[in-house]
Amino acid sequence: MASPQTIEIVKATVPVLEEHGTAITKVFYKNMFAAHPELLDIFNETNQKLGRQQNALASTVLVAAKNIEHLAVLLPEVTGISHKHRALQILPEHYPIVGKYLIGAIKEVLGEAANDDIIDAWTEAYDEIADVFIQLEKNMYKEELWEGFAAFKVVEKVAAATDIAAFTVVPVDDASIENSQNIDLSKLNLTAGQYITVKTDPKDSDHLALRHYSLYSANTDKGIQFAVRRDNRDEHRGLVSNYLHDHLQVGETVMLSAPAGDFALNKKLMTQNDIPLVLISAGVGVTPILSMLEAQVATNPQRPIIWVYACQNKDHHAFDDKAYQLLASAEKVEKNIFYFDEGQILDEAWLATLPEPADIYVCGSMPFMESIIDGLTKLDHGVDSVHYEPFGPKMSLGS
Repeated sequence: MASPQTIEIVKATVPVLEEHGTAITKVFYKNMFAAHPELLDIFNETNQKLGRQQNALASTVLVAAKNIEHLAVLLPEVTGISHKHRALQILPEHYPIVGKYLIGAIKEVLGEAANDDIIDAWTEAYDEIADVFIQLEKNMYKEELWEGFAAFKVVEKVAAATDIAAFTVVPVDDASIENSQNIDLSKLNLTAGQYITVKTDPKDSDHLALRHYSLYSANTDKGIQFAVRRDNRDEHRGLVSNYLHDHLQVGETVMLSAPAGDFALNKKLMTQNDIPLVLISAGVGVTPILSMLEAQVATNPQRPIIWVYACQNKDHHAFDDKAYQLLASAEKVEKNIFYFDEGQILDEAWLATLPEPADIYVCGSMPFMESIIDGLTKLDHGVDSVHYEPFGPKMSLGS
């Protein structure tokens, strides 16, 4: 626990962080990558360019400062971030590097206002916060289904929609292939809602590139199944997504770290029939939601299900056949499809038609997530009943 003096100083700096937080994190990343370019093999360059990572870190630091005397309240958010850290293979030795450049960025941005007392307090506070992450991730590394990044072979690649490719991969057990491991698919206990992390070495980049992709099924009978949307929007060309779409073919190998993530169905509610399951997704956000639907139908098909899906048009409608087959196996289903090109908008007015109480799961792009979470909050759906997984840094949605 941080000292009383440190707590007092850190909390007193909250207004400064609210004003300068993003400026500090921008300087932090710039200086850290200049000194340690090898870390660019871990961090998402796209999120850096779009400012998502800077905003997410600024939000994390701000929330930690506000709650420095009782960091336990941050456990849900910290756990989600720690899952991504473990998936990326971020290790305890990385934290002192981050601390050095974060404290340095505070000095650089605040200048003379960052006196010795403030710097000492933030150094102690950072060590306290880092230890929370390190201890959580230590347990996650012990429980990971395989060590580091392992080689998998693509056994199936199909189009799930115009811009979405669905991959099925199986472990490579061949001593002549680097990073092959003896992984028994039948013994892998996957959870609906999890994601895997792909490590690639695209020709268009000077660095390795790691990306998270959600499982569209937790069933491993055929292999591990995940989906990738080709990201070519707003003058941005997704480095990894385009590589996987254009170059990763059946028979080739890909490096994956073990499934991670805390986006999961409430197991207690899965077996009851009083509180309906509401599954809301947009575009490729249907991927983890589809795995949840599969898990729910397999566990208890009697539970009422409200299926809500939005996308551009029918050509962009991902996994429609698989979703409809699963919904047909449930006994009480309400199906709602929104095509943006046809003027069908999933807005707060429609969200107001959802029953209360409800067990709600949401996944999609950051703008979609912001809209849906804001709408559900205004409609007084409690934080305990709304669960989400955005395709981006989670803390960038605020807290």
